[in-house]
Amino acid sequence: MVLRDRLQMALKDAMRAKAAERLSTLRLINAAIKDRDIAQRGEGGEGLVSDTEITAILSKMVKQRQESARVYEEGGRLELAEKELDEIKVIEEYLPRQLAGEEVDAAITSAIAEAGASSIRDMGKVMAVLKGKYIGQMDFGAVGPRVKDLLG
Repeated sequence: MVLRDRLQMALKDAMRAKAAERLSTLRLINAAIKDRDIAQRGEGGEGLVSDTEITAILSKMVKQRQESARVYEEGGRLELAEKELDEIKVIEEYLPRQLAGEEVDAAITSAIAEAGASSIRDMGKVMAVLKGKYIGQMDFGAVGPRVKDLLG
């Protein structure tokens, strides 16, 4: 089933179950996707974003909520931090499984070989390969330094 359809079904199920918090998060997800659809049409695109782009949107939403939760915790607003963490749980249901440490290392090694990278100057090529294949499956902020270590 297409990710967009799964999200629509989940939205309807949340409405029927009267799960207010889940419904709110699913509406935020759908709004972000619709915003991207509209932006793409404005750029001359066909109108509907792909599953890959939806995965990127979801990943971005998780990162935003992680940062917000951290800020709320530092500010002593634990109830707001908890709300952000609950939203992350709902969003992550629609993201692909995160790769484990050794899987990330294997992906990096494979990307370095595929890009023909030999020095730190080729880091952008390696990251482009990784982002093309593993969007939503790894934290690229943490992967960057690992790639740098292997190339440097």
